[in-house]
This record gives sequence, structure tokens and C-alpha cells, in this order.
Amino acid sequence: MTKTDTTTALDLPMVDPLPDETRKYFDICEDKLGMVPNVLKAYAFDIEKLNAFTALYNDLMLAPSGLSKLEREMIAVVVSSINRCWYCQVAHGAAVRQLSGDPALGEAMVMNWRAATLDARQTAMLAFAEKITKASSEITEADRAALREEGFADRDIWDIANVAGFFNMTNRVASATAMQPNPAYHAQAR
Repeated sequence: MTKTDTTTALDLPMVDPLPDETRKYFDICEDKLGMVPNVLKAYAFDIEKLNAFTALYNDLMLAPSGLSKLEREMIAVVVSSINRCWYCQVAHGAAVRQLSGDPALGEAMVMNWRAATLDARQTAMLAFAEKITKASSEITEADRAALREEGFADRDIWDIANVAGFFNMTNRVASATAMQPNPAYHAQAR
């Protein structure tokens, strides 16, 4: 395992000094989360890349959607678990624990989402996210119809696909660079 005092295995230090807007964003993270997530620090070697990453993340995970914040975090954990992404399993597992108020749900989601107590809507959503991750070219209209049967609108299906796609990309970057989760995530919402 790589050292926990480094963000990634790459020697890409953050821009110093950070631009005022970036510093303000990091200060907001510190205020709301009690830390600056290491993924943001990792991208901060190139402010344009950091801005692109945060804009897409914030849109997919925080903007208005037919999917709740918890549902989006559940997708992140399922995708990350399948991909065995250490950073995202830890960080987004903590988010599921916090948003659900259920530490056992967060743990089940990281280990085996099918062992979690889920409703039919969540099960359909996560099965779709799993299929996107394992075999996206095999998705058919029947898969989308199964989501519609559980009440998902086409816009919701778009959001499920985009959240799953985003985490499939970021999981690969995090794993390839040995990105380390912030130690604080391990104790959150337990």
C-alpha cells in the first residue's frame, strides 16, 4: 500500500499559491466536510482540470435530479465496489453512511450491494448501474423498461447512466494513480 501522507503516487504538486476561486472552494470544503477531499488536491496541479472535474461532479451529484443525493451516492459505491476503487469505496461509502443514517447500509454497499436491504426502485437502479459497469454494450430497451416500471423517468435513466459513467472513469484514474482516501472518511457516520 502506498503512503497515506501522499495524495497519489504521482509527483504532481498543487499549484502554489492556489487561485483565489480555488482557495475559496477549498475553504468551503473545509467548512462543510472538515477537510479538502484528496481527489480535489490531486487535480489541483492543473486548475483547468480541477475546474472541469468539479463542474461535472457538482452537476451530476448535487444538481437537481429525480435521483436523491443518497441514490447517486449508492450508484457511486456500487460502481466503485465492482471496480475495486479504494478511494471511492471509502469516500462514497462514508457518504452513504452519512446520508442514510445507517452504517450497516454503507458497509453492505461497499462489500456487496445485493446483501443490503433495498426497495425495488433501488434494486433496479443499482442493477442497471452494475450492468453499465460490467457490460454497457449489452444494455437493451428491456433494461430501461425495468427502470421505468419502478417509476424512473427517462431523465432519471439519463442521470443513472451519467453518474455510473462518471464513476467508472474516476475509479480508473484513482486506481491508476494510487489515490489515497482522506483518513477522516474511515470514521465518518459510524
